[in-house]
Amino acid sequence: MSTRISRLLIVALFSACAATGALAAATGKTKAKSPAKPAASAAPALVWRGDYATARGVVEDVGKAWEKSGKGRIEIQPFNTASGLDAVAHGTADIAGSARGSAGGTESDLVFLPVAYDALVMITHPSNQVSNLTIAQLHQIYFGKITNWKEVGGKDAPINLYAVASPGDGVEYSLRRLIFGRGNQPVAAPRLYVNTAKLEEAVTLDPNALGVTTLSGVASNSKVKMVSVDGTRPSVATVTSGSYLLYTPLYLVTNKNNPKAAQIEAFMEFIKTDAVKALARQHQLVPYTDAPALAEQDNARRAKILAENGIKMPVEDPASVSGAAHQ
Repeated sequence: MSTRISRLLIVALFSACAATGALAAATGKTKAKSPAKPAASAAPALVWRGDYATARGVVEDVGKAWEKSGKGRIEIQPFNTASGLDAVAHGTADIAGSARGSAGGTESDLVFLPVAYDALVMITHPSNQVSNLTIAQLHQIYFGKITNWKEVGGKDAPINLYAVASPGDGVEYSLRRLIFGRGNQPVAAPRLYVNTAKLEEAVTLDPNALGVTTLSGVASNSKVKMVSVDGTRPSVATVTSGSYLLYTPLYLVTNKNNPKAAQIEAFMEFIKTDAVKALARQHQLVPYTDAPALAEQDNARRAKILAENGIKMPVEDPASVSGAAHQ
């Protein structure tokens, strides 16, 4: 698991759960005698696999709360979006985490449930003097037309662009869909990593680095610097208002043919509770139902971003890109 997950939040919210677990480990007998655990232990664990954005922002704390409630157990396997969607499609995982909607094709048979909004955050090294980039500059950087920090107000040094290797990664796909109009757009990023957690680690070591991750992943990470976009800093408030344009829904993805369908449905209902929404907010996320205007304004937002880059709004199948179609 990433060591940068907010320890203070976990301690504050789940100290009672931790104390119970410690007592069980110490006695070696509590599990068999406890009246609260049989239902959870009798049910098979739900296997979750997907990107680090949803793992850190939603699933880890929610999994602990789910287990504490006695409803079951979640086995969490954070890696990346593509691995999670593939595992759910082939039945080796029950739930996937994704920072993007369906890309169509084989993913059309999966059910995408939007649970929260997260900001797509451009990060660099704290020593980098550049604090803001425009949408147009990001487009040019990813296209390889801007290659030096001095071209965007920084020092005379190359822009070392970092990206996640998988073309279907949720964070990368969502950013490219916003600034290029299609999520599978090739970009000039020679430094590739398996997931956003590894990308973030690399950025901490490179004064000339630039890469994209999520607000929930780096809000408390002082080893990286968040870059404002078009003069607006990423935050819960600016995502909720829509003034920060680079945001994406986070999805939990399931397969309707899974034999654990009833158990999965119960977990999905649990996700909608006020307690889980509170967990999301504490991880710098906006619960999906807290900001209905963001879904309503999505086409206008995307058209505005693409217009700044001289790109016409593409015609898309709404069912392949919108979580609203899968709620």
